[in-house]
Amino acid sequence: MDQLHNNRLHVLRRLHYLALLYFLMHLLWVMFQLANETIKDIERELKVERDRERDKLLYRLIHSGQCRNIVRMDARTFLELCHVLEEKGGLVPTKQVGIHELVARFLYTISHNEKHRPMAFFFERGRATISRDFHKVMNAIIELEEEYLKQPDGSTVPPEIFLNDKFFPYFKDCVGAIDCTHIRAKVQSKIATRYRGRKDNPTMNVLAACTFDLKFTYILVGCEGTASDSRIIKNALSRRYPLKIPEGKFYLVDAGFMIRSTLITPYRGERYHLKEYSQSNPPQTERELFNLRHSSLRNAIERCFGVLKKRFPIIRSNTEPHYSTDTLKKIILSCCILHNYLVDKDTDLPSMLAEVDAENENRPIRRPSRPANRVEEADMRRGEAMRNEMANIMWRNYASRN
Repeated sequence: MDQLHNNRLHVLRRLHYLALLYFLMHLLWVMFQLANETIKDIERELKVERDRERDKLLYRLIHSGQCRNIVRMDARTFLELCHVLEEKGGLVPTKQVGIHELVARFLYTISHNEKHRPMAFFFERGRATISRDFHKVMNAIIELEEEYLKQPDGSTVPPEIFLNDKFFPYFKDCVGAIDCTHIRAKVQSKIATRYRGRKDNPTMNVLAACTFDLKFTYILVGCEGTASDSRIIKNALSRRYPLKIPEGKFYLVDAGFMIRSTLITPYRGERYHLKEYSQSNPPQTERELFNLRHSSLRNAIERCFGVLKKRFPIIRSNTEPHYSTDTLKKIILSCCILHNYLVDKDTDLPSMLAEVDAENENRPIRRPSRPANRVEEADMRRGEAMRNEMANIMWRNYASRN
């Protein structure tokens, strides 16, 4: 009987301990749930606060009058660009990030050569999110290439030529200007020598064509800094998506290229740059007169490069880029597309051009090296004949007026 009683007491104690353990575990679970809900509430409040701060930031960007200083365009143009990228570039917002923030972040990065780490801090986003969104916006801009980067068909004479008797009719078949510019690149050490041309640091030699209204029409990126201008133009004319020169038309190029019927260079050994001429020191021969007017027209491509690099320091910086070569190619292309988009919209363009012209005026004269490759003799002779004819007619008309 006592044994049975002891067994019952033992069972009751065990049940008592189990009940107590269950109660404690349930209490801990309730406390955990309460703590979890509190944490979630705090996170929600923080998220709401972060979203509110981002909304305030975007509101200030658009309404403070500082939009141009931050993203290199006024508020109206910025909002139009966001609409264009959404409608034509295929840019879509995410649950957390709207179109305006996506575009603003990208523009701020290329306009101030900013790294992703501080962007992640100030916008309170993860670095992976900042990087992913950067490429998303860049790809959307590149989708606009066909609309904003069009090669001329040569059907009309550029008004900058037609309406100026210094250029018309001599350059009536000219459709634009071509030149190359070096942009600092980040490459592996084993191939750095291929990219180290006339610069001490590795660079990418970028070929561009433009019209005289300062819009790019063709961009070839990715060539090594050691590549000559003549070699690059040969590549541009023969690649899958080539530089197209309408039949019977030509581009103006500097003396670093080889003269052709489609690429007219200045005379070598003669004064060429605008700063070498003045009212008191005018052209003395037909060759100098041709070079002066050739330089005045071809200056458009130098102004394009100047405005592009001034507007987007990410491709002007002398420090090593933060991006790989492949990404840098896309950045350059997207900057050129944005440049074309802004040419007709940016009211600040005249002042930027004045700064660029002043900088070019003070820049030392760089004599181009001789062309690296030869072209067919017949085409070279046609180009020389075209140049001589233009120079002779130009000089006769100039001499008769003076």
